[in-house]
Amino acid sequence: MIKDTIANAKQSMTATVEHTREDMQTIRTGRANPNMFNGLVAEFYGSLTPIPQMASITAPEPRMLLVKPYDPSTMNEIENAIRNSDLGVNPTNDGQVLRVTIPQLTEERRKDMVKLAKSKGEEGKVAIRNIRRKGMDTIKKAVKDGEIGEDEGKSGEEELDKVTNDFVKKVDEVVALKEKELMEV
Repeated sequence: MIKDTIANAKQSMTATVEHTREDMQTIRTGRANPNMFNGLVAEFYGSLTPIPQMASITAPEPRMLLVKPYDPSTMNEIENAIRNSDLGVNPTNDGQVLRVTIPQLTEERRKDMVKLAKSKGEEGKVAIRNIRRKGMDTIKKAVKDGEIGEDEGKSGEEELDKVTNDFVKKVDEVVALKEKELMEV
């Protein structure tokens, strides 16, 4: 019973750390990274569709991305979605592909991006703590219903706390890595 609860919590926490890691990839650094478009959507035949599903995105140079739509008729929608995003980039359209030059980040913009990374990290930690709370409630209910003993419940809670702390540290490591990447000049 306790092992199942902790295993479920670990699985959910692992998914949360992975989601936080993916979230961090959408934050723009000073380098071209195709993942920075993962959160962007554009109009595609009446519905909003993620840009990576509408076009191939490559980084031929450290500061340039090429966006080649699978359907050339969606070029303007993709261009507008990129231009209107909060990424601070301006694509140029040559009729075949969109060239997105990644400008060097200013010190102020770097600090804003670090704040954003920390905010996303905090969201991940809150999600992990919510998973912990749900696991604790399950263990406490099992003790209350007499399914397990109080000592067993107490040790289960301690183990769940230890697992939670490990996953919070993993999120902190992801944030620290992104912060280091952002502050590189």
